[in-house]
Amino acid sequence: MKKLIFVRHGRAEDLMPDITDFERSLTAKGKVIAREMAGKMKQIESDPGLIITSPAFRALETALIFASVLGVKHEKVVLDGGLYHRAGLKYLMDLLEKTSNDIDTITMFGHNPAFTEMPDRLCKEGCEFLTKTSIVCLSFPADKWSALKPDTGKLVYFLKP
Repeated sequence: MKKLIFVRHGRAEDLMPDITDFERSLTAKGKVIAREMAGKMKQIESDPGLIITSPAFRALETALIFASVLGVKHEKVVLDGGLYHRAGLKYLMDLLEKTSNDIDTITMFGHNPAFTEMPDRLCKEGCEFLTKTSIVCLSFPADKWSALKPDTGKLVYFLKP
């Protein structure tokens, strides 16, 4: 069985003229909520598996907060620029093709609309909109990442702040 966990980044600062969208940080409240949601996930997940995040600062901050709460060393968090620039179902499938089948769980941190669209397309029941810091986990009856197909995932849990 393979599991994909999607986490949308936490609440970020408003866009300002002197910083780019890529550089926006989490707000203080966004950091608190990310820590709370990581705690909720920890009650369910014993191992988040491979953690992959968009390198946009708000997503990276969210991923590092989760990693701390889940007991994952920060150097084990993998940055993937495609989760910021090209995220979508096709990109995800290409990413999974390159992932070792020894890994059974992948936890990804990124942005909407892709982080609502991807689980919605993968889950046979569909998936509702991911608000900031929402977590959705899908399982797939597969031994290889290449076997994942749209509409074959089963919703395991959906956590909202």
